[in-house]
Amino acid sequence: MNGSEIRPLPVSELSFDLKNPRLIEFGLTSASTAEAVIRILWDAMDVEELALSIAASGFFRHEPLIIVQEQGKYVVIEGNRRLAAVKLLLDPALVAELKVRVPAIGEKAKEDLRELPTLLSNREAAWQYLGFKHVNGPARWSSYAKAQYIAKVHRDFGVALQDIANQIGDTHRTVQRLYRGLMVVEEAERLGVFSRDDIWGNRRFPFSHLYTSLERPNIGVFLGLKAEASESTEPVPVARKEELRQLCLWLYGSKRDGKPPVVQRQSDHIRYLDAIVGNPEARAALRSGSDIASAHILTIPSANAFEEALVAAKQKLEEAHGKLPNGYDGSEELLRTAGTVANLADDLYDQMERKHTGRAKTRLSEAV
Repeated sequence: MNGSEIRPLPVSELSFDLKNPRLIEFGLTSASTAEAVIRILWDAMDVEELALSIAASGFFRHEPLIIVQEQGKYVVIEGNRRLAAVKLLLDPALVAELKVRVPAIGEKAKEDLRELPTLLSNREAAWQYLGFKHVNGPARWSSYAKAQYIAKVHRDFGVALQDIANQIGDTHRTVQRLYRGLMVVEEAERLGVFSRDDIWGNRRFPFSHLYTSLERPNIGVFLGLKAEASESTEPVPVARKEELRQLCLWLYGSKRDGKPPVVQRQSDHIRYLDAIVGNPEARAALRSGSDIASAHILTIPSANAFEEALVAAKQKLEEAHGKLPNGYDGSEELLRTAGTVANLADDLYDQMERKHTGRAKTRLSEAV
């Protein structure tokens, strides 16, 4: 790329990159139309902001689109969002077809946009720049798009994972973690125990759930997972096929089977799931339909679980007490609920007091 010259090319001659990992993530294929690409870019990747910026300030000529020449076409491998914004600004009919809103610009502004600055390269020469920018740099892709790109560089150009990591400045094992996660996904699909098309709900593939889970010790043992450094394309032994199916079901659910995922948020549910798979009783409860919080309680020693539940109940009561002045509308039903809570609290205290030896029978409180 260093030896290439920036040169203008007509927008009409520039094509979207249907091999782009971000577009693949949304199910686009080599047969997808330009309109389908723009729709995805508009809905998911903030093309509207770019269109507004370009309409107001023009196209920054010092930041060319990076293109490759493939099958007689100029394909934009860096700058698809900018290309989409320009195509919309130039084509009112396309704007009407996609039912989006972009600013109207004058003929002089349109004339300035009919050709865009480009830098001709090839995919192998450009991978280091794109990898640094989108995997470990300022314009990061989603974890799944990153993994797709890493695997493509590794497979197509024969670059070792460690070399990819070194070239893009990765010092946190991100490259190997993402690659292993993608290999697990691909293996699960080959074995027929998982399909991205079967994920519960209409949402993007939350790949980070999986590759984060693989870092957890109990989940690794549950799957018989091979080490990252092995760079295996089959990280899970075939003998653990059923465990892999179960993990994917817990993480992603299944539309076909009518089962939502038990993992609803990554912040704590992945940690819960790791504790559950390491505990036979909790694992059985989760398999039989218990929610993840209930199954997780089974992994906590009884004394700890009791203390946590009691403290949580106190915090919730304090929260309700603080909201009482503006939150209680005089409802008799809520009053009865408060009565039930009071009775439960009295009964709990009486039982605890009977077990509490060597103290006076007078009720203890924090106020004493």
